[in-house]
Amino acid sequence: MSRRTSVRFLIPLLAAPLALLAAASPGVASDDPPEAGTTAETTTAPEGADPSGDLDALVAALRRNAEEFGYTIGSHGGSLTIVTISEPLTFNLAVSNDAGSSNVLGYLFEGLTETSWLTDEIEPSLAESWERSEDGLTWTFHLRRDVTWHDGEPFTAHDVDFTFNRIIYNDDIPASARDSLEFRYLDGDGAWQTDRMTVTALNDHTVQIVLPVPFAPFLRSLGTSIYPEHLLAPHVDDGTFTSTWDIETDPGEIIGTGPFTISSYEPGERLVLRRNPNYWMTDAAGNRLPYLDEITRVIVGDLEAELSAFLDGVSDLHGVLGAEYAELEPLQEDLNFTIHRRGPAFGTTFLALNTNPGSDPETGEPYLDPVKLAWFSNTQFRQALAHSIDKDTLIDEVQNGQGYAQWSSISPAAGDFHNPDVRRYDYDPARANEILDELGWTDSDGDGVREDAAGNRIEFTLVTNTGNTVRQTTTELIQQGMEAIGLAVDYQAIEFGELVAQLTATYDWQTMVIGFTGGPEPHNSINLWHSSGNLHLWHPGQESPATDWEAEIDALFVSASQELDHAERVAQYHRVQEIVAENVPLVYTTVPERLTAVRNVFGNTTPTLFGVWDIRYVYRTDLVEEAPPFEVPTG
Repeated sequence: MSRRTSVRFLIPLLAAPLALLAAASPGVASDDPPEAGTTAETTTAPEGADPSGDLDALVAALRRNAEEFGYTIGSHGGSLTIVTISEPLTFNLAVSNDAGSSNVLGYLFEGLTETSWLTDEIEPSLAESWERSEDGLTWTFHLRRDVTWHDGEPFTAHDVDFTFNRIIYNDDIPASARDSLEFRYLDGDGAWQTDRMTVTALNDHTVQIVLPVPFAPFLRSLGTSIYPEHLLAPHVDDGTFTSTWDIETDPGEIIGTGPFTISSYEPGERLVLRRNPNYWMTDAAGNRLPYLDEITRVIVGDLEAELSAFLDGVSDLHGVLGAEYAELEPLQEDLNFTIHRRGPAFGTTFLALNTNPGSDPETGEPYLDPVKLAWFSNTQFRQALAHSIDKDTLIDEVQNGQGYAQWSSISPAAGDFHNPDVRRYDYDPARANEILDELGWTDSDGDGVREDAAGNRIEFTLVTNTGNTVRQTTTELIQQGMEAIGLAVDYQAIEFGELVAQLTATYDWQTMVIGFTGGPEPHNSINLWHSSGNLHLWHPGQESPATDWEAEIDALFVSASQELDHAERVAQYHRVQEIVAENVPLVYTTVPERLTAVRNVFGNTTPTLFGVWDIRYVYRTDLVEEAPPFEVPTG
């Protein structure tokens, strides 16, 4: 997963489920820092600001940028080049769990709504208007009549009906959006029930959606991508959908409604997106968007190669690592770029421990050695590990001071949803040793490694993904911290695809350092935090909560999703963060500063809290002179 930039016009994962990051920054899983111009990455810092400076001033500057911004009429032509370690694992967005796939496919697919990169407000997309019933449960959406799929077929309400009823709500398809679109509630007997919304095409251009319960992030959730019935229904019918549009598919066969198509893909080399000449959206002068002809994603092996490509002028933007800032900052004028600062990233990086008690259905072998399962399931052990992580060193040595210690499960970037007052585990090896001693886990034979109360040597593997030197260095420091308190830790770096498979399919792992994307809506992480979620990493897909604290988090996520009073929603998510900090199922590390270097050759850009541009409006200023500002129609 790439620098979490779902380019939904550089909007995307805000309306999407959490994803795995392969990178050093923000939830699908990702492997590299965030790309500029996406929804989660960039702003010019106030005069004299530094990463440890006044965040309030930075936020105020970003808000002013959004308020004062006005689009100008651009001109067609030109290209944008991105160099990235992130590569798609599939072309089937409906079943993807990685940011590398969604970063690419976000250019191709759209939802009924979208989220503004300026204000974070919900705006029309494939649906041009809607109304709701008084009780807020029945919604009627009126679809645009000028939208076609990339192959020329008309987009209709039947595609919406198909997407929700035949894909997302199809129990035979592991749809990544399902967890965030299922509704849990207590019935009259006090038992938890799960229900789904009813989606019906009333005619070709009208969709009715009936909710079983109120749902606070409903309109935001409808940013979920819509898929073409005429192409995919046969694969749903014959049971081949999950293998359809895999990474071996001719990219020309991937059909959406979005502003770009995939013209070519060379694995490990590059992926090229071409302008959709029939895209439905136009600028205020009636010119068809997008402006850019092409977006090229050059794929490289590591973050050092990303930096070299930017310095050599190959790429037009670069997610700046903390360690790179001192080198790049003085080069801005000579190399014609600007570094934008936007405060803490939305995404998170953490140490996870496998506590899955299940067994492989084919071999009958447990996913995890029962001895290790007992260690990892012990809350005091996890708290001791939390005390062994030196976050100050991670910030100083790995991020060159461009980062923030993370204590809460929700990043400070999420505003008032972030709880700054949770339990903290300062770096304290003495306290970590004390906790382990209290458990009776001591080094009885003097070999430098502790044994548990039954005499088992405490040793386990720790993995992370290759290609991300920031994450690999972070993991090595975490390993050193755990070894310093008497644990034997075998560190291994593996390919990102293999790591994702371990998390989501084989469950064959012990401990891991990984990152997730994030956004301003906490509900989008329900697939991580609800015990039944497919990304509930430490023990996914539980039929019922394994612990009381997991049950409480389940209930809070359900309640908060149905709470329409914002202050009460905030209070409930604050309580979730307190529970997480107390029980440490994930041991958080640091949040990087959002730093993005962008060439000074693009129009219609400005750093905000939620993005730096809408990719549809971006144009090259080295091709044309800027025109006067204009107001963009909201309908």
